[in-house]
Amino acid sequence: MAGSQADSLDAERVDHRFKGLPPDADGRTVGQLAAERRSLFTGGFTTPVLALSAESVEHNLRLLETYAERHGLAFAPHGKTSMAPQLFDRQMAYGAWGVTVAVPHQVRVCRAFGVSRIFLANELVDAAALRWLAGELDADPEFEFVAYVDSVRGVELMDQALTAAGSGRPVDVVVELGAGAAARTGARTDADCAAVADAVAAAPTLRLVGVAGYEAEVPDAAPDAVRAWLRRLTALAAAFDAAGRFGPDVERIVVSAGGSAWFDTVAEVFAELPELSRPALKLLRSGAYVSHDDGHYHHLTPFNRVPEEGALRPAFRLWAQVVSRPNPGQAFVNAGKRDAAYDLHLPVAQVVRSARDGSVRPADGITVTGLSDQHGWLATEAGAELEVGDWVGLGLSHPCTVFDKWQLIPLVEADGTVTDYIRTFF
Repeated sequence: MAGSQADSLDAERVDHRFKGLPPDADGRTVGQLAAERRSLFTGGFTTPVLALSAESVEHNLRLLETYAERHGLAFAPHGKTSMAPQLFDRQMAYGAWGVTVAVPHQVRVCRAFGVSRIFLANELVDAAALRWLAGELDADPEFEFVAYVDSVRGVELMDQALTAAGSGRPVDVVVELGAGAAARTGARTDADCAAVADAVAAAPTLRLVGVAGYEAEVPDAAPDAVRAWLRRLTALAAAFDAAGRFGPDVERIVVSAGGSAWFDTVAEVFAELPELSRPALKLLRSGAYVSHDDGHYHHLTPFNRVPEEGALRPAFRLWAQVVSRPNPGQAFVNAGKRDAAYDLHLPVAQVVRSARDGSVRPADGITVTGLSDQHGWLATEAGAELEVGDWVGLGLSHPCTVFDKWQLIPLVEADGTVTDYIRTFF
């Protein structure tokens, strides 16, 4: 987004802190290096190096924008996926209402780069963070902030810290409805939710503005169970509204859910929300879509259920080099746990780029069987073409644990031209 505070990242100097970047680029600014439009393959990059597809990112941004518009949803994508202010800017340029985050550090990153609307999908009870937040809200009347609350004790701690900080503006909160007895956070019953709402009403430093939750935590999540829980959530919003729990100064009632696995069901149920006493902000929070993946979300994406709505494209490819071929059935590349996500699935060998002539071929007969800290273990079938020096392009699973292993990620066009570098802050 032109003129954004994220533009300041162009002035950062390239050096040894950033994996995979050309050694001869040391001392240049990121902006200068991007302007050179080097080739990822012949421009001096060292392996392993993570690449983010420029075309796929653009496609995914556009797809979720049109999806949210089509279904009458506001969109606050979860920033913890990438923690990349440049991508936050792009998401907001493509219609996002704001950015969702999970912990105080992530709020501070967003604020440092000018994000004016933040949804904290967690209860915030850290006194130091609340003191900072109070100052931030008082200093910027345009700053909009919403946080979960799910316990009476949490409300008490928030009120104590904000009172001690001399907070001038109340902090907007939404009661989090838990997704089940064995789920993660959230008040478990309607009575628990009402008790939390009562505590908020008694706390002058807080203002109740809605309800929220995370449907992916529904035990043994399946369409009917997720749909039933979402209807509990919308019914809770309607009940709170009917009981007059939202003050006269609340201009819109927030109803929020939606990770990256069930946003189709969220859209379906939120469309059924009865008319409330004031407009509803139906807020979707999916975050993994921006890069998608070749594993976890490839299988879970709602677009598998609604293909007529479009399809996300995996944007990550980790390039690693074959450094050992000790026998015909085995090879090793120089990317391991430090470079690739492995918490949900191992990487998948997709293509091989020949060290002899630069030609690219499918990685037929090549399977990643394990990761060491700095090595990937490959099993190679009889006839598999692979030799020391070749680059292997790996598809990755779970973007949230891909982004956090790389501080500066080349944004690469289909022909290998690097057009930009995405800075992360984990």
